[in-house]
Amino acid sequence: MPGPLLGIEHRAVKDGLAVDMSVEPVAGGGEPKEAQDVRVRLRISDAATGAPLTGLFPAAWLDLPPEGKAEGARSCGEKISAFLGGSVLSPPEVDLNTYYVLALNQDATISVVDPIFGFGGSKLLTMVFLDSPGEDWALSADGERLFVSMPASGAVAVVETHGWKVVGKVSVPRPGRLALEPGGAHLWVATEGGVAAVDAASLAFSVHIPTGRGPHDLAIGKDRVFVTNRDEGTVSVIDARTLRKVGDVATGLRPVSVTWSDLAASAWVAHEGDGAIVAVDGEAKAAVRLAGKPGLAQIQFAPGGRLALAVNPAEDEVQVIDAAVRKIIQTGKMEDGPDQVAFTDEIAYVRHRGSATVLMIPLRELGREGAPVSAADFPGGQNPPGNLPLPTPAAGIVQAVGDAAVLVANPLDQAIYFYKEGMAAPMGHFNNYGRQPRAALVVDRSLRETAPGVYETVARLRNAGRHDLAVYLNAPRLMQCFPLPVAEDAVLAAKRRPELLIEPLSEPGDVGAGEEVSVRYRITSPDGGAPKTGLRVRWMAFLSPGTWQLREAAAEVSEGVYEVRFRAPQAGLYYVFLEVPSAGIGLQDTPPLTFFAERGETK
Repeated sequence: MPGPLLGIEHRAVKDGLAVDMSVEPVAGGGEPKEAQDVRVRLRISDAATGAPLTGLFPAAWLDLPPEGKAEGARSCGEKISAFLGGSVLSPPEVDLNTYYVLALNQDATISVVDPIFGFGGSKLLTMVFLDSPGEDWALSADGERLFVSMPASGAVAVVETHGWKVVGKVSVPRPGRLALEPGGAHLWVATEGGVAAVDAASLAFSVHIPTGRGPHDLAIGKDRVFVTNRDEGTVSVIDARTLRKVGDVATGLRPVSVTWSDLAASAWVAHEGDGAIVAVDGEAKAAVRLAGKPGLAQIQFAPGGRLALAVNPAEDEVQVIDAAVRKIIQTGKMEDGPDQVAFTDEIAYVRHRGSATVLMIPLRELGREGAPVSAADFPGGQNPPGNLPLPTPAAGIVQAVGDAAVLVANPLDQAIYFYKEGMAAPMGHFNNYGRQPRAALVVDRSLRETAPGVYETVARLRNAGRHDLAVYLNAPRLMQCFPLPVAEDAVLAAKRRPELLIEPLSEPGDVGAGEEVSVRYRITSPDGGAPKTGLRVRWMAFLSPGTWQLREAAAEVSEGVYEVRFRAPQAGLYYVFLEVPSAGIGLQDTPPLTFFAERGETK
């Protein structure tokens, strides 16, 4: 059982249940403060015996009541009922039952979208800015770190998901596919000529192991890492404990995809060149070889690890492999160019390169040799979701949290669609704000059981004041509110009394591609309006969608007036941010100035 936390602790005993609540800043002990990330922990047990109650699904919210209002048991129940109903008139200060949708964009950004009111809308929570476009990503098991490979920058970015900031970078030559070990000890990174192991905690570069000419796909098995070497026609097997290569095995022409099955205790490899589907064991031996058709793109195991689906965009087919009998048992006709498959507990979803239709294959109807593969469908947008201007191996279809539903990234639609199983069409979509989402990912912020009877999540506090932590259990039934004082942060309080006032004096207006852009800002003292001279002012401009961005110092052109000047390289939407480091004003603290550069001749 985890030890006690520093911070805020309370205990409630009600209707035979004991609930111990504790809240602690993630960065360390002390009182919770505004704008901090805090770890919320609930220990739920039988009040008489102390036995932990497992398998529960508690819901919780942070509420900031009006100042001076007394909160009783009745008002606690009323507010929980309002939160459960999703009332727009009395939303919680912080919802601890939510998740965030991430989009790996075509430009050097990641969108973090906050779904609102049961997918009736969304809002852009923040943007993560990368040095260059991401190729692949991997999320730690606790959801606290996101690793993103950036081939053009020769590095893997490490994103802290509580503050959505890049907190570190690991230099890796031309990183591509990423895979995290189940225990999280090592991050495995495909490189041009092999694979690298990175200590996931310290971010220290452990070892680089040559495997052969790529590109490479990766799969993690029991103490083994399997690496496909497409241009060598081999698969390399790495011992994850010793960080040494066990051996290479020749498997076929152009191995492009590999997936692991715990049930079969082997990795299964799909080959684009000759259509072979080969099982490789941990001793680098080809245990099974099945004859498929050339053109395979991806192979993935369904939940349970017995049935695998291999999609073939060249043949518009999906093949079903039974690892128990080691045979291809079914073949189904798909839409134009099936290239990726994803699973929920009940359904396999197939994405296409040439069709907007997403096919759904009920898993319960698979597994009968020779039987037809039946499928339903729904529109995954206006354009084919598999049409990627900048391809990525990352998943374009992912399961939503707490729902029999999936999210479908559609780059050309600049949107992520939410589809609930059983519906004829998506229930809605998340606007990606002008960017092309090449892949989607979900970061769960709901309370999860981390130990018997212990439920945790991490949330960001917003405002100072006396909050209530409202907790709800459906079975066994419980409604309980705990007091949670949140202290004022001295630095933020000072920022609320700004040292500087920043006012844009001009906007670019109509700008042509290739034309020079000039924007001027006036920076003054907040009290008397006196101009602030001699400041070190920096700016950043970036193009969306695209990879272009520029960071430079602004020139002071007159007393307290600073100019941003650059040439818009091409047509598109531009954002300009300003920062004044000496005053504690960062890029994220100033609203961006936006403008369009139109296509056409330079004026």
